[in-house]
Amino acid sequence: MLTYKTAESVCMGHPDKLCDLIADSILDACLREDRASRVACEVLATKGKIVVAGEITCSAKVDIRYITRSVLRDVGYNPREFDVLVFVHQQSADISAGVDQALEARAGLTEPYSTLGAGDQGTMYGYACIETLEQLPLPIVLAHRLVKRIDSCRKGKLIKGIKPDGKAQVTVEYEDGKPKRVKTIVISVQHDQDKTLPELKVDILTHVLWQCFEDFPFDENTEILINPAGRFVEGGPAADTGLTGRKIMVDTYGGLASHGGGALCGKDPTKVDRSGAYMTRYIAKNVVGSGLATECEGALSYAIGKANPVAVNVTSFQTSKLTDEQLTDVVKEVFNLRPAAMIEKLRLRTPFYADTSTYGHFNSILFPWEQVNMTTELRKAASKYAAGN
Repeated sequence: MLTYKTAESVCMGHPDKLCDLIADSILDACLREDRASRVACEVLATKGKIVVAGEITCSAKVDIRYITRSVLRDVGYNPREFDVLVFVHQQSADISAGVDQALEARAGLTEPYSTLGAGDQGTMYGYACIETLEQLPLPIVLAHRLVKRIDSCRKGKLIKGIKPDGKAQVTVEYEDGKPKRVKTIVISVQHDQDKTLPELKVDILTHVLWQCFEDFPFDENTEILINPAGRFVEGGPAADTGLTGRKIMVDTYGGLASHGGGALCGKDPTKVDRSGAYMTRYIAKNVVGSGLATECEGALSYAIGKANPVAVNVTSFQTSKLTDEQLTDVVKEVFNLRPAAMIEKLRLRTPFYADTSTYGHFNSILFPWEQVNMTTELRKAASKYAAGN
């Protein structure tokens, strides 16, 4: 049976990604000054204006305008063409009180990691599979690879006459659930006025496509669409207003796994939208890495101000010898799922968030949540089920 799966990614100069990068750069600056910073930063980018708003509590003052202009310059925009407007205040005292002293602590419990409550409610999902070395679905891996290569070619001047805005999309044909061939590649890249479409197509084919599909080549029947809308001279915030949190599928699994709807960028790790998403990815990747399943999705649900999750669920899509209930019990035994414990385990007070904001949040083995280092503990916890107990 043939099926098709599609995923997209965007260049760092895409207006939405630009906003994500600014928000996470501000978060990093706060964490460098104060590891306990509380940050919920939202950014809007439009023609000639960048608006930064939200709630930031930090013991030191960070220069938001300077950070914003630095990001604009690094991405490839002229910061002089933008006014930066800042509307920031401290975190609500009510929210802060609930997070600083969790429901469990207020009830008199003194268990480790029970002091810090979740910064919001919601369900976060994490996914892993054996389809790629990255343990991600192939279409999103290929899409990220394309836009990263385009950005590299632009910054390194390997391709001349292209600008920061751009995106890519890949459709993969599957046969009986396994990737068979690349069906369609779509690339749209902003370019100079005097750059012709034939020139752009040759440059993309020569410097981008061949390099990105070496391990899973496209074939003579693959449909390749480069700037299918034609001219793409006007781009970036001047053509398309950007917002933080609008590329949550690009940030995670390309829409090929579940998503709870919460954005990641611009949020400190007390917000479980972020820490929970990283923890579930960490869990899923280690379950697959341990050999307990070849595909895994975890889900964590939280209530604001409460340390312990209100629900934990793990599924293997029938690829494990364990039932989903058993697999869930194994995960609950091995992993501490309270926010304070997740922050400590994954080193989430570290100012590395700007690196997560482009090409997906699972783009580097250097991120703590991408490491496969809990396999021994998982196998040991699962052994009682293998023994028939």
